[in-house]
Amino acid sequence: MPVTDISRDLDSLTLTITARFAAPVERIWQIYADPRQLEKVWGPREYPATVVDHDLTPGGRVTYYMTGPEGDRHYGYWSVLEVDEPRSFTVEDGFAHEDFRPNTELPASTSVTTLTPQDGGTRAVYVTTYGDRESLQTVLDMGVEEGSRSAIDQIDELVA
Repeated sequence: MPVTDISRDLDSLTLTITARFAAPVERIWQIYADPRQLEKVWGPREYPATVVDHDLTPGGRVTYYMTGPEGDRHYGYWSVLEVDEPRSFTVEDGFAHEDFRPNTELPASTSVTTLTPQDGGTRAVYVTTYGDRESLQTVLDMGVEEGSRSAIDQIDELVA
């Protein structure tokens, strides 16, 4: 399993996920840079993603929805803040309405993905920061840890 650690820090309002992949940084970067590959790993198996818009450049936007087992759709977006290809990117990550307007009734966060070479593979660190404890607790209660682990663990299959 790629995910090696998940930690939450209620004082710094962060959720940090560390993973290890048996592929070089450039290959892992391609997954995030290509919407068709991203669809295969963004979301747990039970909630596959469909990427609608994909512009992984500063000021760009990525929009998507996940489809649940009963056909229900859950919409989200990334507003791309920073990109250092192929090492890192920073996005505002949020829930959205069907037209991809931010759903301000649910928490948004700032997520930093960092990819570094390690022993011929890649060490990935995903740090997500929330605005307050209530927002962090909301996503924890929604199952963000389990969902993230399920999604990230699919990357190994994609790069195999």
